Amino acid sequence: MSKKKGLSFDEKRTRMLELFHETEDFWQLKDIEKMAPKQKGITPQSVKEVLDSLVSDSLVICEKIGTSNYFWSFPSEAQALRERSLEKLRKDHSDLSEQKQTLEQSLEEAKAGKEDSNDRTQVNEAVKELEATVKALTSQMERYKDRDPAYLDSQRKDVDVAIAAANRWTDNIFTVRKYVQKSFNIDGASFDQQFGIKDDFDYI
Repeated sequence: MSKKKGLSFDEKRTRMLELFHETEDFWQLKDIEKMAPKQKGITPQSVKEVLDSLVSDSLVICEKIGTSNYFWSFPSEAQALRERSLEKLRKDHSDLSEQKQTLEQSLEEAKAGKEDSNDRTQVNEAVKELEATVKALTSQMERYKDRDPAYLDSQRKDVDVAIAAANRWTDNIFTVRKYVQKSFNIDGASFDQQFGIKDDFDYI
């Protein structure tokens, strides 16, 4: 019998993000270290590294409440982030492509001058660097192709589900605020100010 292949790092990230979206709750690291191995098959020793990478990419939010760090991620937040990330990647790709075209033109002009000029060498190196950057951005865009605006538009019929999820998120925030007020002796106004919650924040 062949040995079962372990999960790749990207698979672990995907599964952990699924865990947050399925539970739609706030968790401490110790909770995630217990749940992730049991529910998603993520090895205990890799839980923190995977979680840190999701926080670094802003896919999971981490905030300190009182003396403890709490982690959460909700589907509506993740979709909005993917849309913003895709838009930024497209803009960066477009800008760098224009820069590459300009530098290639400068390179051609330099070729018409001295064959070994410093300007030509510098421009050539800059073109190579931009080509590498454009290639990297193209690779990143591939990761977001399933979240293309055309695809997202076809999902608008799920707006009722998104609203329900947003209301659950709102309910969770109210629950956490109540918990913080009781456990850490922090008044509601201070909590709202710390987390940028507006006075008119309420259910949709």
